[in-house]
Amino acid sequence: MMAFRTKRGFTLVELLVAITVLAIVAVLGWRGLDGIVRSRVQLTGTMEQMRGMQLAFAQMQSDLEQLAGKKLLKDRANLAADNARLVFVRTTFPENAASQLQVVSYRVRDGVLTRRESPSTRDLAQLDGLWQAAMSDSDPVAGVAMQGQVDTMGVRVWQGGNWQAPGNGGATAPGADTPLGLEMSLKLRGQATPLVKIFLLGAI
Repeated sequence: MMAFRTKRGFTLVELLVAITVLAIVAVLGWRGLDGIVRSRVQLTGTMEQMRGMQLAFAQMQSDLEQLAGKKLLKDRANLAADNARLVFVRTTFPENAASQLQVVSYRVRDGVLTRRESPSTRDLAQLDGLWQAAMSDSDPVAGVAMQGQVDTMGVRVWQGGNWQAPGNGGATAPGADTPLGLEMSLKLRGQATPLVKIFLLGAI
């Protein structure tokens, strides 16, 4: 008579051990994947902030390259700065028209860096009104948001052979020379150190 060998299956204990091991591997894998996703989201946010700052600094550089000289302004102030705003007069060159003057201001308010530009003019009396409106924050022109999550803004000018805070209430006084350089620093929320950009003035 032929003997039949019975097939042996997994015991309940073996199945429980296998399921437990698979559960532990799944949890570890999920934690690793979750960490990768979180890191990627944080890195993407940081890259977007850096991209926004690069665009803001590029716009500032483009504006400051057209900084109007004191001679053109009949010795009026052409730049004012403090730790909340930067205001200056630039020269614009409309197509098929004579050059004009425009007041540009950058401000940090409620964590947002905004840029405003006044209407262009060739009338110095009108320019005085536009300057005063920008300095008193009463200009009616809506600002364009350049960068959010800005904690602080700092400005220094290169005068007398060193960096210093702008004097005379933050403005370049009539009769004073235009600073040769301007240092802008912006500290973003969550960043340990500010981003700093140096612009040449009157030497470009």
